[in-house]
Amino acid sequence: MARILIVDDDPDFGECTAALAARQGCEVILAPTLAKARAALASPMDLILLDLHLPDGSGLDLLQDIDLAQQGKIVVLTGHPCLDTARRAVSEPIVEYLLKPLPAEELTAMFAHAAETAHGLATDHQLMRTGLLGRSRPLREAVAALLRIAPTDVSVLLTGESGTGKELAAKTLHEASGNTGAFVALNCGAVPAELLASQLFGHERGSFTGAMSRHVGVFEQAENGTLFLDEIAEMPPQLQVYLLRVLETGCITRVGGTESIRVPVRVVAATNRDPLEAVAEGRLREDLYYRLADIGIHMPPLRDRGEDVLLLARAFIDRLNARYGQRKRLAPACEKTLMRHLWPGNVRELRSAVQRAYLLEPGNQVVVGPVSAQAPVLRETDTSIVFSVGTKMAEMERRMLLKTLSHFDNDKTAAARALGISVRTVHNHLARIAADEGRPGCGEAAA
Repeated sequence: MARILIVDDDPDFGECTAALAARQGCEVILAPTLAKARAALASPMDLILLDLHLPDGSGLDLLQDIDLAQQGKIVVLTGHPCLDTARRAVSEPIVEYLLKPLPAEELTAMFAHAAETAHGLATDHQLMRTGLLGRSRPLREAVAALLRIAPTDVSVLLTGESGTGKELAAKTLHEASGNTGAFVALNCGAVPAELLASQLFGHERGSFTGAMSRHVGVFEQAENGTLFLDEIAEMPPQLQVYLLRVLETGCITRVGGTESIRVPVRVVAATNRDPLEAVAEGRLREDLYYRLADIGIHMPPLRDRGEDVLLLARAFIDRLNARYGQRKRLAPACEKTLMRHLWPGNVRELRSAVQRAYLLEPGNQVVVGPVSAQAPVLRETDTSIVFSVGTKMAEMERRMLLKTLSHFDNDKTAAARALGISVRTVHNHLARIAADEGRPGCGEAAA
């Protein structure tokens, strides 16, 4: 059921609007003051109608208190149009700025859309059952999609940055499916290519040097259950061909064996890459992508989840308190820092930051700072470059090109492909570098 908050001190408008919303099956909360609106916003709303002129302040003031990641559509209403006010309202992430009186048909359509959208969000109870902590709309949408498709047998591709909870999402899918078999996970990027086939499909005794006994692979281990294949785009292309055949036929053959073994299992794959980019780069076979992605679900990064950051930080502290018998709590002074940080490592980075601060903080208030701020100075490796803020673009391009050429043993075609430029552009850059360094023919010497 959609939850509608009407923030307006006009009782006639409030009652009439509430009646229209109720006819669309919406739950309506009336708030004639900013104080009552702030109290109501302790819970997420699917639609907020916000009048600008209220007894205890401007509706624009309330916008500063709203965690937009947790709320739905926000519509600012006023019966007294003002250009400056409109500019201020539109400068906020508001969907609409409308003038009163609004036609009943427009309000009805707005409420009907909110009711329809609300069906795609997971409830607090559903979120608690999954273990995916948070109240933001992006997370609710992802969990609702997981729970809707759980009873089916379609293949699922989970996308999202590292640390966003893709494996936990796969476990949620498994637990809600009703399947009687086990949940088995395999990180395709963590297993050497020469051993991956054996890990996936198993092997027979004597099938290769060191195969002293039969090994049952993860497909058989997950029979009648769920197999989670993480980092699917890191799987060698030749194995992707065989995996596609297994998905199409439902049968495997162990390495070194001849018997075709039918294995009923649901496959959930995941990648932290953009799957279409992985296909374009040749990392992921296009036919395998479409076979895996019957349904695609994106796990949102922590930076898009608003105050979920604080909710998660407090939850991690509660778990540590239970483990160590302490009564520590999150220091209010660090909340703004946590909200401003982009969390490139997502929930995993936050958990590490909380644990570090909890164990090192002698007092009862845990001051959490981003792990990245405490990390050692980055150093260049054979496959990475470190740039300082303020490095000129020309210098960055020069170092990137030379490092890439070195990585590919001076293969200009491979370097050009990796950098997304033409071979001619590589030669032009090398000629320019040679001219800048006073070494004529650098581009030719490297040819």
